[in-house]
Amino acid sequence: MTLTTFALIRHGQTDWNAQRRLQGATDIPLNDVGRGQARDAVDVLSDYEWDAIVSSPLSRAAETASVIADGLGLSVTRHIPALAERSFGPAEGLQAGPELEALRIPGGYRGAETEEDAAARGLGALEALAEEFPARRVLVVAHGTLLRVSLNRAIGRTLHRIDNAVLNLAHYHATEGWHLEYFNGERVVATAQG
Repeated sequence: MTLTTFALIRHGQTDWNAQRRLQGATDIPLNDVGRGQARDAVDVLSDYEWDAIVSSPLSRAAETASVIADGLGLSVTRHIPALAERSFGPAEGLQAGPELEALRIPGGYRGAETEEDAAARGLGALEALAEEFPARRVLVVAHGTLLRVSLNRAIGRTLHRIDNAVLNLAHYHATEGWHLEYFNGERVVATAQG
């Protein structure tokens, strides 16, 4: 059976993460904590051999990927626009409070990309990578919401917050679908579905 293995890594911390501001597609850079998280991720990721490293083009993901690639003695293969974070439209930059609540609608925020569209975009990008790199290992650096909603759709479970710069390890087979082995650095215990 031909499995493509993915490390799905959320970028390191930004100032907006620390301030609990909704980032979305706004291009906010890593902060020093985030750079340290990216360097720390190398230890876990060096337990595997990687055939390709790709990232979102947003600077926080691209820099995280670059730091990890340098630590592994590799280079970033390319930046993939479909891996950019879900757009939250006018809600971006806001913190929890009345202004953000005024934009809330079922499933997200007014003017935002829908969760379904973000999941389809993210999962489509990952499955295209699986076609390009069959039976290989691909390290993907992207964004918390995009990775979470894509994985939710892929495995048919509801996952919650993805932590910055930790290992999420998933395997993809064209006919058998997705299997999540690690989530937020912890081995996933299989649960009965139904």
